[in-house]
Amino acid sequence: MVEVENIKAVGKYIRISPTKVRRVLDQIRGRSYQEALMILEFMPYRACGPIWQVLNSAAANSQHNLEFKKQSLRVKTVFADQGPTLRRFRPRAQGRGYQIRKPTCHITVILEPTN
Repeated sequence: MVEVENIKAVGKYIRISPTKVRRVLDQIRGRSYQEALMILEFMPYRACGPIWQVLNSAAANSQHNLEFKKQSLRVKTVFADQGPTLRRFRPRAQGRGYQIRKPTCHITVILEPTN
């Protein structure tokens, strides 16, 4: 079997917590590309949109750069790393400021062709 370089796509600085993204990524890990798209389409979480975009981008990369068919792809690895946290302040009682943290994440999708 010929070793194929990684079919990969990364979505960076996505404004959602990495823990919320990981619960969706656990559902599509190891599945076929078509099955993963169906799962993402019908899950009720907000994280599904950015994950769907990154998955589609990885499949488009494989089709354009390596000439694989999208139907022959499988999700090999998916993970969400923590990005920089945006810090904002809200006014609170007695003149205090309360810090609000707005987390970001980087989503990585790696695909592999099935035989």
